[in-house]
Amino acid sequence: MEAITNSGTFLVSSLGTLYVFAVLLRFLLQIAQADFYNPLSQAVVRITNPLVKIFRTFIPGYKGIDIPILILAIVLEAAALCVLILLYGGSIPGIGTIITLTLAGIVLFIINIYFYAIIASIVMSWIMMFSGSTNPHPILRLIWQLTEPVMSPLRKIIPPMGGLDISPIFLFLGLQLIRGFVEASFGISGAVRVLLLGV
Repeated sequence: MEAITNSGTFLVSSLGTLYVFAVLLRFLLQIAQADFYNPLSQAVVRITNPLVKIFRTFIPGYKGIDIPILILAIVLEAAALCVLILLYGGSIPGIGTIITLTLAGIVLFIINIYFYAIIASIVMSWIMMFSGSTNPHPILRLIWQLTEPVMSPLRKIIPPMGGLDISPIFLFLGLQLIRGFVEASFGISGAVRVLLLGV
């Protein structure tokens, strides 16, 4: 029975994390106005379209923001949270607790997306520089487009030092501060962390 429970929690957590990641990535790429025709963008759209189309039938967008995508991510996070609680043998808490944990989970998931996107951008930029390539990979171009809206304001405040862009360091610090604040404010402990996707 324990093996079945472990397999179930692994599947729900892994598959749920991958799908919510795709949904949130689609939302963030739209906010950043990234290249829609990038191969990775197209893959994300194809994966998420079936459920996004359903949510668009009854949830409108707002001022160019595709709200249905964000609502879909929240619903999926909440559903996975409830399923994981049941699989671990717990009882589902009140709706207020579910909403609070779900929103905290979504914020932490987005922080993680930006955190790892910036790391990937730095590593791939160094690889491209040392390889002598002048044509960035489509994935790298998309990562640049994703992170530019948060990096650009920092670059205006923090100038390069010796030709080295140090703004990612300050962004990392900012993301860590936000993460710590969210975790402390909403009580995201180790036990709760395993119930949230992408955290």
